[in-house]
Amino acid sequence: MGRHSAPEADDAAAAQTGEPLLQVDDLHVEFRTGDGVAHVINGVSFDLRAGETLAVLGESGSGKSVTAQAVMGILDTPPGHVTRGAIRFHGEDMLRMSGTRRRQIRGKRIAMIFQDALSALNPVFTVGWQITETLRKREGMSKKDADERAVELMDLVRIPAARDRLKSFPHQFSGGMRQRVMIAMSLAERPEIIIADEPTTALDVTVQAQIMDLLGDLRRELGTALILITHDMGVVADVADRIAVMYAGRIVEHADVHSLYRNPAHPYTIGLLDSIPRLDDKGKRLRTIPGLPPNLTAIPSGCPFHPRCPFAQDICVTRVPPNMDLGGGRRSECHFADRIVTGELTRPDQEDE
Repeated sequence: MGRHSAPEADDAAAAQTGEPLLQVDDLHVEFRTGDGVAHVINGVSFDLRAGETLAVLGESGSGKSVTAQAVMGILDTPPGHVTRGAIRFHGEDMLRMSGTRRRQIRGKRIAMIFQDALSALNPVFTVGWQITETLRKREGMSKKDADERAVELMDLVRIPAARDRLKSFPHQFSGGMRQRVMIAMSLAERPEIIIADEPTTALDVTVQAQIMDLLGDLRRELGTALILITHDMGVVADVADRIAVMYAGRIVEHADVHSLYRNPAHPYTIGLLDSIPRLDDKGKRLRTIPGLPPNLTAIPSGCPFHPRCPFAQDICVTRVPPNMDLGGGRRSECHFADRIVTGELTRPDQEDE
């Protein structure tokens, strides 16, 4: 595979000093609808460094995709509105950029892989035309040079007989191959960051593994940072460096992948991990998280997770939990996070007696 082109000089210096490529700080997003104001993102903060993979996990409706859309600047407005916060790319706040400046970054330096490749690809244009469109319009390449680059990209993402398939239409590809086309499109301008929004949705388990392996290989070989959005904790274990767990528009736990899987510090994370089928639990009832995610127009008081939490006490109903620093870059928004991590407060048995 080819090497990633070098960033601009000041960006390269930032990467060498370990400064984040991307910093999201206290982001708030609300949707103003006829049914009321939905507080979809409520103070999300995280950063991302060069070559790193951050997985953003949570149930549907937790705010994962809206966070990605806010970073990319593609929120539908109305009804979506960013009401507070900052999104800094190499220290420059994208929320305060001109539309022209932001378009220079979107797609070229920060790219996105959408979750439904069949819907994201235009059915009336060939995949070759769609991959080369950006190269022709933004990079000024000739059709011949753009086609050659498209073949390189399709080879890069392991699409067989790439040159012959340039003239194929999306419906002539399998689901997994369409997703590879989407990845090829995201790589066209050699971005520094790729946001992959549920990239394995509707794919069978074998193809899921292939796509995740491909993303991991591309990240290592190209040096591209990756934000991986998913609800499936099983698909990120071998790919992510850090994990941010979202609930009700907040990051309720943030930890390196090994610490989080080995010793989760938030009851919601515990519930997500417990819901993964295990070979050594054969014959036992599958554990689930009771109840449903909250209505974002009427988020519960105190800790938003308290109506579903087996650890909940009176303080959880009345007081918003602190963003507790557990050391080593770990944080958890739970009143009892320190006791959970040390084992002083053990997880309740959720199985029927």
